[in-house]
Amino acid sequence: MPLLRRRLHTEGLTAGSVRADLAARQGESRVVWRFSDAKAGHDSQSLGLLDALRRRIPLVSYDITVTPGAGMDWFRGRFPAASLLPDPWLVIGAGHSTHLPLLAARRARGGRAVVLMTPDLPKRWFDLCVIPDHDRPRPAPNVLATRGSLNRMQAVNPAAGSNPGRRGLLMIGGPSRHYHWDHEQVVEQLAGVIRYSPVHHWVLTTSRRTPPGFAERVRDMLFNRNLKLTIHSWRDTPDPWLAVQLQRACCTWVTEDSVSMIYEALTADVPVGLLTVPPRRQDRIVRGVEALVATGNVMRFSHWSRGIPLPRSVEVFDEANRVAGQICGCWGHT
Repeated sequence: MPLLRRRLHTEGLTAGSVRADLAARQGESRVVWRFSDAKAGHDSQSLGLLDALRRRIPLVSYDITVTPGAGMDWFRGRFPAASLLPDPWLVIGAGHSTHLPLLAARRARGGRAVVLMTPDLPKRWFDLCVIPDHDRPRPAPNVLATRGSLNRMQAVNPAAGSNPGRRGLLMIGGPSRHYHWDHEQVVEQLAGVIRYSPVHHWVLTTSRRTPPGFAERVRDMLFNRNLKLTIHSWRDTPDPWLAVQLQRACCTWVTEDSVSMIYEALTADVPVGLLTVPPRRQDRIVRGVEALVATGNVMRFSHWSRGIPLPRSVEVFDEANRVAGQICGCWGHT
C-alpha cells in the first residue's frame, strides 16, 4: 500500500497517459513535485513559490498529499507513490509532515529538496531551507531567510489606496499559542476604525481561530449605521478570494495575531493597520510583529486613532518572487 496518496494535476490527463505526455514536455518544462499536508497556511506558502517559479520558467507541477509513515520509503530508497511521474527538478513542501517525504522522494528520484519554514530535521539534509527571519535562522549556504512566510499575493496598483471611496478589508484571527484574545478590545477597535475611517464599504473575513459569534457581534454593532458591511466566513472564501479582495481594498485592518494575513496584505502592497490583541509572552512571533511596527511597515490602532494616516509599507515585500529568482539563478540550468 502506498504511503502517500497521489494527486496528479495534469490538465485533464488520465494516470495512464501521464508518461507519454510528460515525455513530450520534458524538453521544455521543469518538473516540480509539491508535497502538501492539506493545511491551508502551508499550501499558501508552497503554492506561492510554485506560482513565482512558473512566472519565470515553464513548469509541469504535481501535488502529492502526504500521510504518516514515509520514513520506511526513505530508509529503503524508494518512492512508489510517484512511480508514474517523471523525475523532479524540485521537490518542495511546507509543514513538518512533508519533511520525510521530501527526503524520500529525493533519495529515490533525485531533484533538489526545498523545505519552507524551519524543519524539525537537520537543515543540512535539505538543499534549501526557506525560513522566516523571525525564526532567527543561523546563516548557512542552504538557508535563505525571508520577511515572513511566503504567500500567493502580488502587489496591486500603487494608486489603489488613494481613493477613500473604495472598500476596506477587515481580517480577523483569534486566540493562538502566541496571543490571547480580548473580544471586547477587538470589537471596540473595529468600531473606531469603522466610525472614523472615510471608507464606507467594509468586507470582514474570519479565520479558523475566530471565536463563534464574533462576526454577528460586529454586525449588531453596525445596525442602523449608514455603512455597508459584508461578512465572509473563512469556510466560504476559496483560494482566489483574498487576492481579489486585496486588489479592491484601499486599506486593510488585521488582528495582530494573524501573522500570515499581515504578510499577505504587505505583499499585496496595501496599507496595513493592526488591531491590538494581548501577547502571551515575548516570543519570536510577537517580536516579528513589533519589528514591523518599529520599521513603519504597519501601524497599530493606538497610533492611527491619534489622527496619523495609515501608511503604505516602507519596504517591498515580494519574497516568493525573490526566492524563485534565487532558485532559478542557482539551479535553473541544471
